[in-house]
Amino acid sequence: MDLKTELLEMRHNTYARLRGGYPIILAGTAYWLALAAMSQFMEPIPQLQAAFALSGMIFPLALLLAWIARIPFMKDRTALSPVLLPTFIAMLLFWPMLFIATADASPGVVMSILAIGLSLHWPVIGWTYGRTALYCTHAVGRAALVFWAFYAFPDQRMLLIPLAVAASYGVTALIVFIDSGRAARRLGLVSDARGVAPAV
Repeated sequence: MDLKTELLEMRHNTYARLRGGYPIILAGTAYWLALAAMSQFMEPIPQLQAAFALSGMIFPLALLLAWIARIPFMKDRTALSPVLLPTFIAMLLFWPMLFIATADASPGVVMSILAIGLSLHWPVIGWTYGRTALYCTHAVGRAALVFWAFYAFPDQRMLLIPLAVAASYGVTALIVFIDSGRAARRLGLVSDARGVAPAV
């Protein structure tokens, strides 16, 4: 087996074993749905302030959902794991741009930067799972929906941008859940809604 084949096998095994990280995707769905709900009773600036503060809750919620699903992604280590640190550092660099935008830009612009910026790590995560096309489709489709909502509905940006991102997350979570389950079965793992375990 050459290195490229061995690496691809490792990526596919990680995807199946961790179920494509669908609990993390569900945590993102909850976050964006909450922001959409806030738009109905909060003014744009307080909504953005809440969005910034609550973004720190996505990861703890993902940990909780992963624990419920018995998917210990924090304990899973492969030769690919070191790529995650620079990937997340690269993604987090959008935050200075976001805070600079808050000084002069409209709330809709700031919300758009947040919506797209929080997806910058998706292509690399998809690659580590051997599902580059799927995760890139989420990131590109999400950016396109945000772009469309921003220009098509200027008076509803603070509602429709979070809803568009939540919908992207929801569809992606369903696809990943189904696809990773099939991958787990192909690799001889028993798959269900509560994670995967070696077949007996």
